[in-house]
Amino acid sequence: MTVFGIHIVTRGRPLPEGNPVRLWLDFRLLPYLAALVMRVLVYTLRVRYENEGPVQDFVAGGERFILAFYHRRLVAMPASYPFRRCTPLGEPRGVAILSSDSRDGERSTIVWKFFGIESIRGTATHGGAQALVKLIRAVKDGWDLGMAVDGPQGPPRKVKPGTLAISRKTGAWIVPVCVAYERAWTLGTWDSLLLPMPFSGLVVNYGEPFRVEGDEEPYRARLERELDAMEGWAESTF
Repeated sequence: MTVFGIHIVTRGRPLPEGNPVRLWLDFRLLPYLAALVMRVLVYTLRVRYENEGPVQDFVAGGERFILAFYHRRLVAMPASYPFRRCTPLGEPRGVAILSSDSRDGERSTIVWKFFGIESIRGTATHGGAQALVKLIRAVKDGWDLGMAVDGPQGPPRKVKPGTLAISRKTGAWIVPVCVAYERAWTLGTWDSLLLPMPFSGLVVNYGEPFRVEGDEEPYRARLERELDAMEGWAESTF
């Protein structure tokens, strides 16, 4: 289906069953409008990068990596992946995220598609093992990942083990990342989600990359410490 000249179907997934007009509005038009507003918002931000050298080296060297961040800074995270990659056969690759199999996941899949972000459908809470297998397969197929390590429902700022398991099983690098907003609204969500104000400054800061080898717990604690420190950095940057 095409809206305003833009093709917005979700690859391989038909609309859920129900009233066709209601479903079209709920799962096609409204996600498109949300993506449009979000994209315009992100484009108004004045973005600069810090410590991006190692990530650029991974892209140049064809190595896979996982951008690990706290859920409250999700909105502007597309700015942390300004790269375009492809397989040796020329197939396009980039960054993929986990979107739930729920109706909310259907909507978010369409939104992220407008940012060139691939959605891997699965649920981290129920059937989490299946979702983990899909993410591991995606990395082996050439995708980088973006992982909200305390999502999808918290508790906030507590790193869950999935990201570490993916790194251990695939050899992908984990790159802690945080975005700092010059001005932002704080929403009343479980994670105190931050929504940047238009035309504010945005700084993307990458932490020191590492791979998980052996026992995951020391790496989980390390990632949590680093992301907590980056939260402090983000609050004091502007």
